[in-house]
Amino acid sequence: MTSAAQQEDERVLLARARAGDEDAFGLLVAPYLRELHAHCYRMLGSVHDAEDVLQEVLVRAWRYLDTFDERGRVRGWLYRIATNRCLTTRSRAAAAPAVSRGPAPPPSNVSDIEVAALEPYPDEWLRELAGNGDPAARYEVRESVQLAFLTVIQLLPPRQRAVLLLRDVLAFPAAETAHILRASEAAVNSTLQRARAALRAYQASGRIRPVSLPDPGAERALAERFTTAWHACDIPALVSALAEDCLLTMPPAPLAYRGRDAIGAFFATVPAGGNLAAIRLVPTRANDQPAVAAYMRDGGIGVAYGMMVLTIQAGLIGEITGFADPSLFPLFGLPQQTPWPPGPER
Repeated sequence: MTSAAQQEDERVLLARARAGDEDAFGLLVAPYLRELHAHCYRMLGSVHDAEDVLQEVLVRAWRYLDTFDERGRVRGWLYRIATNRCLTTRSRAAAAPAVSRGPAPPPSNVSDIEVAALEPYPDEWLRELAGNGDPAARYEVRESVQLAFLTVIQLLPPRQRAVLLLRDVLAFPAAETAHILRASEAAVNSTLQRARAALRAYQASGRIRPVSLPDPGAERALAERFTTAWHACDIPALVSALAEDCLLTMPPAPLAYRGRDAIGAFFATVPAGGNLAAIRLVPTRANDQPAVAAYMRDGGIGVAYGMMVLTIQAGLIGEITGFADPSLFPLFGLPQQTPWPPGPER
């Protein structure tokens, strides 16, 4: 369908929706729901908050449909509502403390890593953004949802975050970005310069690394190697899957561990008091990366414990991001309780 035909279809649906046709409104906004959800997630760092804000956006869009200026596009209008709602929403991921079950973790062994509140995003939803196997689209999505990038933009002031996402991730023109944010183009360009400068500093430090399209087989094999070592309680084998400078963080806890020795010591003492046999890992995927969901043994059942997302770099695990939040499991189609042991070994 041509762009002109799409615009005509939107005009027809808009007219019907303004006349009170809720089905027409649903068809009008349907093409933008997943990308709006992803935008809210990038803005807030929380899948749960993204869902809540998206529902608010739809309610507001329906309620104020008569205020839409037809000289613009529906997509831009929806982004205006969503972005401004995100700017006034405090992320629950930032407010919720990390869940701790076991000994107190050791102090961080690095001081130059800032940890931002964050949640993982299910791969199943990302496929809707990447198109029908288009490598370029897949690369752009992967780059914009890598956890290191999301961590860094959560550390930016909110309006810098919004401008960076609208201009550099979503490719909105400066004029439309200014309209979305109710700002001047000069203000938008100035804010973008500051946001890009901050991003370049994180790239220069190595906190954000270049993204490449994955080798699914290699990623799967490395995740299986990590999982096998975990189930065998073999810490040396576990850390052998890690890069020498691997980084472990557990948002929102302000803790960071760098290197095989520090991470090995953490896994040998903290999860289940170091008894890794009490925790089983089930494969999943998040943020276009391999991940594992962890279940803690409680008698004859496994109880949702948390997730770890594995960032692969040069054939090894370069970063582990842990999320001690059982409420994430249903988002990934995983039960919060399961017969022990969970997974294909049963």
